[in-house]
Amino acid sequence: MSTTALSLALAAAGLHAFWNLLIARARNTEAATAVALCVGALAFAPAAAATWGVERAAIPYIAASAALELLYVALLAAAYRRSELSLVYPLSRGLAPVIVLVVAVLALGAATNAAQLAGVLVIAAGVLAVRGPRGHADRRGATFALAIAATIATYTLVDNSGVERANALPYFELALAPSAAVYLGAVLALRGRRAVKSEISPATVLAGVAMFGAYGLVLVALQHAPAAPVAAVRETSVVIATILAAPVLHERVSPLRLAGAALVVGGVALLAL
Repeated sequence: MSTTALSLALAAAGLHAFWNLLIARARNTEAATAVALCVGALAFAPAAAATWGVERAAIPYIAASAALELLYVALLAAAYRRSELSLVYPLSRGLAPVIVLVVAVLALGAATNAAQLAGVLVIAAGVLAVRGPRGHADRRGATFALAIAATIATYTLVDNSGVERANALPYFELALAPSAAVYLGAVLALRGRRAVKSEISPATVLAGVAMFGAYGLVLVALQHAPAAPVAAVRETSVVIATILAAPVLHERVSPLRLAGAALVVGGVALLAL
């Protein structure tokens, strides 16, 4: 993996952790997410238009992806309002590739290998460490994380086929824009206009731009290196977010949870490589 690709993938990881931290620290996570999504959709629009190329066959995948993106952001905002990012983020990002692998093997007949099986075991150990002792576990947060992971896994499988029928940026824009509009409408109806206006700030604008930046940097990194190592490095966002949750969100990140986040990253790397 070249130095350029490594730097781009690490930057993408940092931006992904960054926008999640900004959403999690907002007073109203749902309103902040709605604003950031709209900013992200606007940020994507010029690049999507410049690289336009969408086949009619991609439309069903785009529609499914939009619905899944909507579910993903709704679950994420709700989870950050009720639970700690240092729990939700590592669990959801770590369990998602495991679910993708299980579906690929059981439903699609894909082959697996010893490294992938080892990755699943390492992720399982990391999940248990992140969750913490049974008596102190945040079951609600873990349930949200599992639901988010299942959503990520599902849209990953959908998008994997969808981008074969459309360029990546316009595909993502067509999925992001309607989910942003619907989510904004739902938040306005449930939380009110005042709540949304109160979250229009430099932080939420930065979160929206970071959404675009993280995705764009991954696409550029893929021009310099194969997908597997880029995906593995990209998941270092799990450790970055967990470390920063203590100073930024004032969460009590124990050494056990931090070690668990590191194990999750290692397990994901084994799955990817």
